[in-house]
Amino acid sequence: MDQRQKFDDFAEKFSESARPIIFQEDYWKSVGDLFTRDVTKKGMREFFEHETRDTVRFLTRDIDFSKLKPRPWFKKYPMMVWHIFLNVAHRMSPPRRLLFAIATPILAIAWLDYAFAFLGIILGDHNPRISFPPWFLISASLFFVLLVMELRDKLALKSDLEVARQIQFGLLPFEPYRKPDLAIDASMKPANTVGGDYFDIIELPDGKVAVVMGDVSGKAMPAALLMALLQGSLRTLITAGHRGIDLIEKLNAHLNANIPSNRLITLFYGEYDPATGVISYINAGHNPPYIIRSGNMVERLSSTGIALGVMPAVEFTAQDVQLQRCDRLFLFTDGITEAFNRREEEYGEVRLETLLRKDGHLPPKELLDALQEDVRTFCGSARQRDDMTTMIVTRLNEKNL
Repeated sequence: MDQRQKFDDFAEKFSESARPIIFQEDYWKSVGDLFTRDVTKKGMREFFEHETRDTVRFLTRDIDFSKLKPRPWFKKYPMMVWHIFLNVAHRMSPPRRLLFAIATPILAIAWLDYAFAFLGIILGDHNPRISFPPWFLISASLFFVLLVMELRDKLALKSDLEVARQIQFGLLPFEPYRKPDLAIDASMKPANTVGGDYFDIIELPDGKVAVVMGDVSGKAMPAALLMALLQGSLRTLITAGHRGIDLIEKLNAHLNANIPSNRLITLFYGEYDPATGVISYINAGHNPPYIIRSGNMVERLSSTGIALGVMPAVEFTAQDVQLQRCDRLFLFTDGITEAFNRREEEYGEVRLETLLRKDGHLPPKELLDALQEDVRTFCGSARQRDDMTTMIVTRLNEKNL
């Protein structure tokens, strides 16, 4: 079984497990199976013994309790609870922090009220005043415990994602690239903690510089993993001596065999020759870049092939474009043009071209900042749906050499 088939089989199994349960003839039997299936005594024991202990350990791992040990128990234990409360609240977003700060004391006061009422019964009070019935407190407490455990899982995942973000950003050349004849500036804003956009700057042995921008279908962790596969595969093939059309064709065949069939990757690959200012490029289904000429004249490049990973054998063509002194190649991903506002209006290529004509003369970083601000203003409070990546390749003027 090849790698592609393994991916597809796994995706099919995952899809089946994620499908909602369909209740058929015996409805109540299906309901009973839903809540009792795979529940065992051992599983319940591990839940109360291990998960509870692991949750407490996770939520208290950043707290130093050593300073509380000398204190008497009636001060030590309330202070421990208070520190845990603050530590949990600190990891929440401000709105959730506020709700947590309201709900937790109410639940604690309810239990104290019940405890005092129960103590009154023991001491002979036959008509105690109970504000909250026991079943209410038990159910609320169970919900509280479940939510805290879910919070533990979410925070642990968030920590892993932050590490993945640092690794991903470490793989990409965010620092401005400067050579006597060339300047390259890039910016990326993922829609989630990690993203599937890819850009790269690779110095080739013959003195040329490869500029790359790609976009993996999808977002978040699955796209980020495929992005890392794309970068590693591309750099390995370049190290092996492949260039141009041969490089992209071999990369496409490799990706087709090693990514799920429901994924594809768009890619712009260009080789810049400092001696002539010519970029020989292959555009595999990626958003056609722009050339910003002197006087803010804007030209659009074309695609030269379909996206990578769709078919095992695809013929690509290469095209050349001449960069004059001070000309710029502007690369971007569809997160820019497909950004939507609250009215479901798309930012679009017309707005992008208008901004490039108006602000194309700005220094690269200022131009990238102006574009991000324009997109942000257009979208307003609408949530970012896709990764946004931009790159500017500038052939410097002779006076800058």
